[in-house]
Amino acid sequence: MKFISTHGKRGISLRFKARIRRKLRYWVPAAVVALGIGLLSLTGPGHALLTSANAKPLPIYCVDTGGEKKACLTFDAAWGNEDTQQLIDILGKYHVKATFFVVGEWVDKYPESVKALFDAGHEIMNHSADHAHFPRLSPDQMITDLKTCNEKIAKVTGVTPTLFRPPYGDYNDKVINTVNRMPMYPIQWSVDSLDWKNPGSDAIVKRVLSKTQPGSIILFHNAAPDTPGALPAIIEGLQKDGYSLIKVSELIYPDNYTVDHTGMQHKRT
Repeated sequence: MKFISTHGKRGISLRFKARIRRKLRYWVPAAVVALGIGLLSLTGPGHALLTSANAKPLPIYCVDTGGEKKACLTFDAAWGNEDTQQLIDILGKYHVKATFFVVGEWVDKYPESVKALFDAGHEIMNHSADHAHFPRLSPDQMITDLKTCNEKIAKVTGVTPTLFRPPYGDYNDKVINTVNRMPMYPIQWSVDSLDWKNPGSDAIVKRVLSKTQPGSIILFHNAAPDTPGALPAIIEGLQKDGYSLIKVSELIYPDNYTVDHTGMQHKRT
């Protein structure tokens, strides 16, 4: 019978551990470098580059314009269309182009409004097919939903949307990753007019003018009763302050960018 001393077993164990430590000193840095290379490749349309300050995928809330006074007026359209022509007239008076995020079912109900918005020079973007809570959907269901809405918009305008705003502003990592893979750009907002609360036109004007900064994306709603009354004063105030009011697709960087932990998009240098 052979006997192996515990001291011999301990010696083998120590040598094994030392070998593992030597391998880890090589493989861990190599893995980190490989991960960094993989992240640097995510610079195509609809893909934010993850940074050390932001390991979580986020939509674009606003844009770093380097102080240049540019901002966007955006409108979510999911319900009625009673003030759509009024919004078109107001925006046209001030030569402002806006971005309308529309639901596919709204396109079905009001194709003439979609066409009128598009013909007036505004961009029509995706707000889902039926205003579902996207975090409750599977990635396949999200993709189907996005494609359905895109097809309905393209049928009326001839242009396939590249931007998506989640209904209710509701998203998680799964939603953002799926939208990026479409590829589309997920868009939120940095200034909420709160027009959906019907606070009165004066309150909307005060709130928007006090919160808008260079690179802001401002949220309004089609069919919010106080918005048409607030819009002229908002546009006049921002233009007087030197702001150019442009479409979201003109504000964001299409590629080679980062999105920080606040949701601000930066041009990668």
